[in-house]
Amino acid sequence: MIAGRGPSPALVLLLIQRLPDTSLTIALASGGREHFGWGQDRHISADLFDAINQNTRATGQWGKGKAPKIPAYPRPQAKKAEKKKAKKPRSVAEIYKHFQRR
Repeated sequence: MIAGRGPSPALVLLLIQRLPDTSLTIALASGGREHFGWGQDRHISADLFDAINQNTRATGQWGKGKAPKIPAYPRPQAKKAEKKKAKKPRSVAEIYKHFQRR
C-alpha cells in the first residue's frame, strides 16, 4: 500500500494463498522456474510411475543379477545454495580498530 492507495496487505496475502499450486509464483517460491507446472497431481503421478516400475523390477522373472535398470521419472531439482567461505574470527582489537575508523 502506497500513500493509503491500493489493496490492503490482508487482501494481497489472501489472493496469493489462493493461487493454484501450478502457478509461476508458487514455482519460484518452491525453488525455481523448473518447478513451474508441477502441482500435487504431477508429483503424485511421478511417484506412482516410480512405484509401478519398482514393483515391476521386484516381481519380474529376471535371471540372477539381470533385472533391468528402470530410470526414475524426471523431476525438477532444487538449485543448491552456494557454500560461503567461513570467515576468520576477528579479535576484539580488530573489531575496535574497525569501528574507530568511522
